[in-house]
Amino acid sequence: MSVSEIFWLFFILVTLQPALKQRLLDASRARMIASIERQRGSRVILLVHRQETMSLLGFPLMRFIYIQDSEAVLRALDLTDPAIPIDLVLHTPGGLALAASQIARAIHRRPGKVTVFVPHYAMSGGTLIALAADAIVMSPHAVLGPVDPQIGTNSAASILTVVRDKPIQEIDDQTLIWADQARKALEQIREIVRELSAADRDPETGRRLVELLSEGHFTHDYPITAGVARDLGLPVSEDMPPDFMRLMGLYPQPTRQRPAVEFIPSPYRKADER
Repeated sequence: MSVSEIFWLFFILVTLQPALKQRLLDASRARMIASIERQRGSRVILLVHRQETMSLLGFPLMRFIYIQDSEAVLRALDLTDPAIPIDLVLHTPGGLALAASQIARAIHRRPGKVTVFVPHYAMSGGTLIALAADAIVMSPHAVLGPVDPQIGTNSAASILTVVRDKPIQEIDDQTLIWADQARKALEQIREIVRELSAADRDPETGRRLVELLSEGHFTHDYPITAGVARDLGLPVSEDMPPDFMRLMGLYPQPTRQRPAVEFIPSPYRKADER
């Protein structure tokens, strides 16, 4: 074999390696999902958003819940017999309110049991989806988040605070427009949370849940732990099946440089536990 042939063979292997690696990863995901479904007798759906890196330019691109996600989840639900339980794995910073509310309402109206699993975090729209489930399973360090609407980069509740505390003569027209949008957005999200939480909670618990989650009581990135979620009346447990954590390991964060966290990926046990 000549040097040029060796070079082209090497070039082809290097070019194909990312695609082959992705195919193997996809196959591993499919096998594990099928295994979990057999064990639990359920349909497993994953809504996982990782920060992606553009392949040519190399800059980070955050991913969020978008309309394509709601279309895919609704299709998965339509393909599943209503009596078959749904296990929905959420790993997301949130996203488009329309898409999240579509998924949440579809789950809420489903006759079969829906369990949401949160291995790490499900913020904002992810929490809205979790509110619709019959049960929420969080790992010990996982968090949910408030669902209060944002107008641009600002909290709707904070915009209304400015309008309330400042004379109208000193407020510019753009802020007044934002305040009008903020009022509408807050009422819309209140109505959605009331709808999702009304069925199995007493009125006082439901009112408190709506107030704390949707009206800007916390900052939008406030971490709601499993304990806090239970105090709010949510059906939360921390009995996370190990298979779901292993499944998340098959959705690695794409990297184009040295990772910030490194460790030997093997379980360490005390000698008497081996």
